[in-house]
Amino acid sequence: MQSRWNDEDANRYAEAARAASQSDALGLRIYSSRIIGGDPDLVLHGGGNTSVKVVADNGSKLMHIKGSGWDLDTIEAPGLPALHLAPLLEVRDGPKLSDLDMVALLRRNLIAADAPNPSVEALLHAFLPFTFVDHTHATAILALADQPDMRETVKRIYGSRVAYVPYVMPGFDLSIAGDLVYRENPGCEGLWLENHGLFTFANDARKSYELMIEFVTMAEQELDRAGVTLTGPQSNDGQEDQDLKLRLERALSQSNSPFEKAVFLDYRSTSAIRDYVANERLEDIARRGTVTPDHVIRIKPWPMIIEADASEAAILEALEAYAARYRSYFERNAARQSEPKQMLDAYPRVIIVRHKGMYALGSTEKAARIAGDLCEQATRAINAAEAYGKFTPIGEADLFDMEYWSLEQAKLKVAAH
Repeated sequence: MQSRWNDEDANRYAEAARAASQSDALGLRIYSSRIIGGDPDLVLHGGGNTSVKVVADNGSKLMHIKGSGWDLDTIEAPGLPALHLAPLLEVRDGPKLSDLDMVALLRRNLIAADAPNPSVEALLHAFLPFTFVDHTHATAILALADQPDMRETVKRIYGSRVAYVPYVMPGFDLSIAGDLVYRENPGCEGLWLENHGLFTFANDARKSYELMIEFVTMAEQELDRAGVTLTGPQSNDGQEDQDLKLRLERALSQSNSPFEKAVFLDYRSTSAIRDYVANERLEDIARRGTVTPDHVIRIKPWPMIIEADASEAAILEALEAYAARYRSYFERNAARQSEPKQMLDAYPRVIIVRHKGMYALGSTEKAARIAGDLCEQATRAINAAEAYGKFTPIGEADLFDMEYWSLEQAKLKVAAH
């Protein structure tokens, strides 16, 4: 992976921030966030997050961090809302906060009351004692992070430069766990999050960014050492069957479907996708889970699989089987929750056409395209993970906890009123 850092561009962003009465550091944060977000093998569609700590005119310390609803590749100053730092640091050794309490804490400490919600990993950014903190879901990292028992391998690759954080649910728990691991490894330059991604940090914007590039490159080299080729982002070169698309649209638009009013299908067929959908162990691999936890919110825990010549009746039958499997998954996992959960719709967001390609589904064209982009990256990561060892993402219980996260459930309750 090549660094995209350019000193002239960085200086222009710093100067633009200064002209807007903002700090040079915020300008550099915007710049490095954009070059991170501009690489689809680092982050996609709202994934990843970045932050910078600054000193306000009155001498108090603030932290700017990526806000909800913003993508790194197009982020601007409003997408990096500022928070008072000191109150965030006070909770690191305090009692556990629920995720809703954590969000309330973050909102109370926003400088602008109308700012977007800060990233759910804001507390970890706050706890790490560096000016710049970067977090990505790089493809090469995911191919290795989704392997079983990787602690010693990470140590072999990075030595003491990267500390290993066992999987913990994003939010307050991850922030506490990541902070403890950092404090146990105070000389490290990054945190490896099992089944999740990578953090890097430094007191210089370029240093933090180029650590990310260096560590992702080292992951690519580990794959290469094992004889695994990780392909880069690919464009469609497979032909879509328009008759199959029409059959899918009719089946998906039936009564009570979330796509009853409109369904958008984003078809992808690349060499990597065709390798994936032709795998003789496709059913097993596809049902293991998503390559990084937050993908489940957009593309569900697993895809639906159909044959290339599937009739409309066969598609309807597959949808019924998918819904039955999904309801069982919900009931099994909701039963262990302390609070009742509202079941989401039981329709797939990805449909695999065996030996041909895959469709990403959405109620809008944008939603379908985003899901398609996630699938394209995920397919390449899964192919590499399987070639390296075994694709082993988070288990069903953790996947459910992510999909039915209290923060996501709260959004449903608001939408219902």
